[in-house]
Amino acid sequence: MASADASCYTLVFEDPSETPTTQELRSALQKGSDEVKFDTLRKIIVSTINGNPQPALLMPIIQYVMPSRNKQLKKLLHFYWEVCPKYDDNGKLKQEMILVVNAIRNDLQHPNEYIRGATLRFLQKISKDAELLEPLIPTCRACLEHRHSYVRKNAVFAVYSIYREFEHLIPDAPELMQTFLAAESDATCKRNAFVFLAQCAMPKAVEYILQVFDQIPTMDELLQMSIIEVIRLDCKQETTHKARYILLISELLNATSHAVKYEAATTLTSLTQNPAAIKAAASCYISLVQKESDNNAKLIVLDRLDVLRSKHGHVLDSLIMDVLQILSSADLEVRRKAISIVLSLTSSRNVEDVVLFLKKQLQKTQDEEFEKAPEYRQLLIQSIHVCAVKFSEVAASVVHALMDFLGDTNNPSALDVVAFVREVVEKFPQLRSTICEKLTQTLPEIKSGKVYRGVLWILGEYTEEIKEIQEIFRELRKVLGEIPILASEQRLLEEASVEDGEEKKDDVKVETTKPKVLADGTYATESAFTSVSSARLEAIKAAAKPPLRALILGGDFFTGSVLASALTKLVLRYSELSKEKRKCNALRAEAMLVMASVIRVGQSKFVTVPIDEDSSERIMSCIQTLSELESAPAVHQIFLKDTKAAYSKMVAAQEKKAAEKKELEKAEAKIIQVDDLLTFRQFSKKAADDVIDDSEDVNRATGAGEVSEDFISNLSRISQLTGFSDPIYAEAYVKVHGFDILLDVLLVNQTADTLQNLCLDFATLGDLKLVERPSLYTIAPHSFQSIKATIKVSSTETGVIFGSILWEGPGMAEQCVILNDIHIDIMDYIKPAYCTEQQFRSMWTEFEWENRVNVTTTISDPREYLHHVMKATNMSCLTPEGALSGDCDFLSANMYARSLFGEDALANLSVERTETGNITGHVRIRSKTQGIALSLGDRITMAQKDNKPPV
Repeated sequence: MASADASCYTLVFEDPSETPTTQELRSALQKGSDEVKFDTLRKIIVSTINGNPQPALLMPIIQYVMPSRNKQLKKLLHFYWEVCPKYDDNGKLKQEMILVVNAIRNDLQHPNEYIRGATLRFLQKISKDAELLEPLIPTCRACLEHRHSYVRKNAVFAVYSIYREFEHLIPDAPELMQTFLAAESDATCKRNAFVFLAQCAMPKAVEYILQVFDQIPTMDELLQMSIIEVIRLDCKQETTHKARYILLISELLNATSHAVKYEAATTLTSLTQNPAAIKAAASCYISLVQKESDNNAKLIVLDRLDVLRSKHGHVLDSLIMDVLQILSSADLEVRRKAISIVLSLTSSRNVEDVVLFLKKQLQKTQDEEFEKAPEYRQLLIQSIHVCAVKFSEVAASVVHALMDFLGDTNNPSALDVVAFVREVVEKFPQLRSTICEKLTQTLPEIKSGKVYRGVLWILGEYTEEIKEIQEIFRELRKVLGEIPILASEQRLLEEASVEDGEEKKDDVKVETTKPKVLADGTYATESAFTSVSSARLEAIKAAAKPPLRALILGGDFFTGSVLASALTKLVLRYSELSKEKRKCNALRAEAMLVMASVIRVGQSKFVTVPIDEDSSERIMSCIQTLSELESAPAVHQIFLKDTKAAYSKMVAAQEKKAAEKKELEKAEAKIIQVDDLLTFRQFSKKAADDVIDDSEDVNRATGAGEVSEDFISNLSRISQLTGFSDPIYAEAYVKVHGFDILLDVLLVNQTADTLQNLCLDFATLGDLKLVERPSLYTIAPHSFQSIKATIKVSSTETGVIFGSILWEGPGMAEQCVILNDIHIDIMDYIKPAYCTEQQFRSMWTEFEWENRVNVTTTISDPREYLHHVMKATNMSCLTPEGALSGDCDFLSANMYARSLFGEDALANLSVERTETGNITGHVRIRSKTQGIALSLGDRITMAQKDNKPPV
């Protein structure tokens, strides 16, 4: 056989220290027991696979192993016949193989059905050796009529393997299989024979389907799957049986096997676009998801359902309640996928039913025994949010139900509710009054500082009635407790001292000592005075307090500053609405007292951490605004109008972005250009979904169907490995294909000598793995040799390929040339991607690897530099265009990308333009693994050296 057609075997580790000599192996075969012969033959097979065939042992194996009746030995012997060299140096079959063929013939006639079946399976492995197979054909045909099904089913595939390679050996095989199929009763044998007809004689397979048409729904699962595959292949060509096929596939939707139902539904959507058929296929998918226990299978079926929804959405609208039943699944990913499909199918006709169902599910998550309740609750709240914003008629009915979850202990769920309420309040002015009233009532139930900040902002912006403002102040008094905070806390401490009978007495100090290790490693004694009063202070801090007061005393002064801002807005609005000067002053005084109280307590010993400078400054500015109520009307505009306008602008930008994304999805269909080459296929109407073609998928996956690249692009990927003056010149064409790197190396012998036993040895650094073992070559003087090597890539860590060329020169002297390194460009594996701001923040907090790159560039425009970095790293910008627009010397932007291996890469660019016109700042890169963070940092550093902005 030519080397190009040689079979590929697995390399098996062989310990060279334990390798016996040929004589020892011969002796073990001759004198050993069956167990010894088994171990010896296994060693010979491993040696043969690893490139040491030991042809001298062929005859001893025939003499001493082949006559054995041991079944394990016979099975192992089949492995040996598969890998042993069967041809001599002239390419002719060895004489000894005649004895082997005779032994195989005897096994094919053996009374034991297991030995017959195993031998028939072995024939499939040597189906390329015509000289071996030809004498065995009559015996192989006779096995088709054996009484045992195990023999018959293996005989069918043996005939199939032989016919596929050498049709002339069994020219009547299709007719033979047709006859066999008509008489056969075993399901597996029938399926194997039908697969033969499908692959080798499609018209006869179609003929068989039509003959047994009415019996197919009751046939075995394996045969039904094969029939569906034949129908799919036959319908790729012009066929007159399409109507009957559709009828049959529709019946198979009710089959008992889940695999058959899935294949039938997939095939039906490729045969017709009839709404009834599409609906039936979708119902079949939904039924499969509900009945299947494997979550991976559920997700695959839901993906198919989603594809069907994207092409025939209006047809599936009536099935939306059936899809909602999938939410009873325990797996969160299945629920998330099902809800995404439901939201895509939701329309004004069914939105009320959908929201009602989601609200019921939301109530169920209150049960403590409900699995993954917090995550599921958050998912439901986000889904209701989408429905309410999209369909205004349900907003009023859901907003009050969701506000009950503001006091949820699961912080993300409560934050989602706040985000939802904020958007509803902005979009639906008629609901503002009732929502603000409900929010005011829920203030005592809120536990989170983030939720308080959101609620206080909403109340400050959208409360517009005098009574509502007064009610908010009453509720705030309850959640803040006694004012001023510092004085009341001090009084509590003094009362506690009185109760202990220690008023106006010195604190009793208890001295405790403990050893301490100093910096130089020596021990010292440390004294500590534990004050009874400090213990009492801790007790006061730990006492139960109103929620907002507890947050402020716990050090959450950001919430305190938001409270000050909200109070300022409420007082300013009250002063505009009310003409009663006295009440307005009283309200203003109360607000200023609360703000001053927050600052005072923040500077005292009663708080966990002292107040920060930013919060203190912001609260002071609010106090100043209220103190100059009449004299600073410009500030009123900022507090009452500008902040709300900024949020309105942000909501409008989000809506615009969502609309653009929707339009982009609609416009994704390819448009034929005027000057494109016309084909007849474009004149025919597309009557069905894309046909599922597994063989085409395999070709795409392996790259077999790809269009070859042009010569110029190939030249750009060539790396020179050795110098022009070296004895061997080597260069490699590096092609990246998915998870593989193909190295096509050209070697040129520049000497006048023949180079023998030449070996090109590669090694890798990083997450690269060499797939093949290097072979030995002989290169004539001044001739060429092309060598291919495949390398597997498992992550985006920067990879380096290095190696050497070894050969034997004149006088058997070993010579060597070290190759230049090949650096793998990780940009081939990183693609731009998008995520929400919330997902970005979550990942930014979670990822532990950070690489900080300082900005050094002569580019003077911050936006230009941002585009330069995006182009160099293949990252997309998540910061909206509106936030980047305008003339400013500062720029902060978030970027995101994903690798082919599912790794996330986050980046934050923060730069400013100095007075001299230069840009300073840094790029921070974060990822879950160290490799991608370092690789992207190196990429940015290299890109900065090229200061030319992208064209």
